[in-house]
Amino acid sequence: MSTPGAKRSLLPRMNVALVATTGVCLLLYLVAGLRFHQFFSGKVLLDLLNDNAYLGICAVGMTFVILSGGIDLSVGSMIGLVGISSAVLITNMGWHPLPTFLLMLLVGATFGAAHGALVRWFELPPFLVTLAGMFMARGLALVISQESVTVRHPWYSQVADYRLPIGPGMAPPAILLLLTFAVALYLGTYTKFGRNTYAVGGNENSALLMGLPCGATKVWVYVWSGFCSALAGVVHVLALPGGDANAGMGLELDAIAAAVIGGTLLSGGVGHVGGTFFGLIILAVIQTAITFKGNLNSWWIKIAIGLLLLVFILLQRGIQRRAERK
Repeated sequence: MSTPGAKRSLLPRMNVALVATTGVCLLLYLVAGLRFHQFFSGKVLLDLLNDNAYLGICAVGMTFVILSGGIDLSVGSMIGLVGISSAVLITNMGWHPLPTFLLMLLVGATFGAAHGALVRWFELPPFLVTLAGMFMARGLALVISQESVTVRHPWYSQVADYRLPIGPGMAPPAILLLLTFAVALYLGTYTKFGRNTYAVGGNENSALLMGLPCGATKVWVYVWSGFCSALAGVVHVLALPGGDANAGMGLELDAIAAAVIGGTLLSGGVGHVGGTFFGLIILAVIQTAITFKGNLNSWWIKIAIGLLLLVFILLQRGIQRRAERK
């Protein structure tokens, strides 16, 4: 991204991946809708969003991290930590849910800032830094409580049971998911932070020569990812209802899959939050379709996702090679 020519070559690669993901998403949704009765109903569509809201919010933060050339393996553990901490503070210690949730968002952002600081100033590999963060967050969650805790508070019940008075009614998890994607689209498209993230992931040396704040961008990327994973934890608490230290186990892999299927290159610098949204819907459609089928083991969901992920990785590799020949 250091030259105008680089920008022109990057744009088609982003468009091809985004169009491919969108096309696959629409095709899968159409096939599932024709195959299963009531799959096209508004309730099923809202369930796709509500049931996968916490995964989608994590995938938003993961997309920015991957775009910068990094990775964040702590997002699933953060959901468990935020969930059980919130439940204990509200139910056992009598805290009001609103300040509790705000505190949890601050905890997630601080956790992410620590990851970013270690990556920036100590030049440690993001994989190892966030792997340590993953174990630390999960361990803290289990220290707080090894059993699930149900949240009991009138304000919490009102928020969790709220539905938009439109059609079947959209629940808070789906609302927060769509708001998060809207904010992420704005950040990635119209802000210096978004442009710097693409530049750092595309070619960090060129970005440094251009005078871009590469170090600060790396830190803020992990702050954003930590915030998103904490928000996903709050959403998970609203959906349960309650907290569980083991929640989000392995979710970081699903978040990476949603981003990659959405066209984000693991090498960094290429991708789009819109693609991640369609990648999330692809995962949700596969899961829901197998549930509708009824006679298939749930492990088929993982098999289908694995095959689809492999196809998109091969597609990305083909796009890269084509661009390198030019």
